[in-house]
Amino acid sequence: MCAHKNMAGASGSHQQVDGERLGIAADVLGHLADPTRLHLLHLLSDGEQDVSTLTAQVPASRSSVSQHLGRLRLAGLVQARRDGRRMLYRITSDHLAGLVEEALGYADHAVLGIPHHR
Repeated sequence: MCAHKNMAGASGSHQQVDGERLGIAADVLGHLADPTRLHLLHLLSDGEQDVSTLTAQVPASRSSVSQHLGRLRLAGLVQARRDGRRMLYRITSDHLAGLVEEALGYADHAVLGIPHHR
């Protein structure tokens, strides 16, 4: 985290943001905007899983889970590797896993009526 604060162009506690960074961030958030994809990323934050295991944990069909994983893979948010006949998926970044957890933490406050903190 220190590296982020010491980068050139940092002003106070906020870095300058350019169009490329904003575009990438908006694209990632767009992929998180679907509840099934958000759920899949949350599950994959705990480690590799195959389609059958993921399907058993989300309220979606196997084909829907496969399609969502395909989109996440094309976006570079998950990676896949073959293990025999199974494809195992994993999240690509600890930053992404943290973003998912922060979004769910924010939702916890809203759903449970807990005051937000700064």
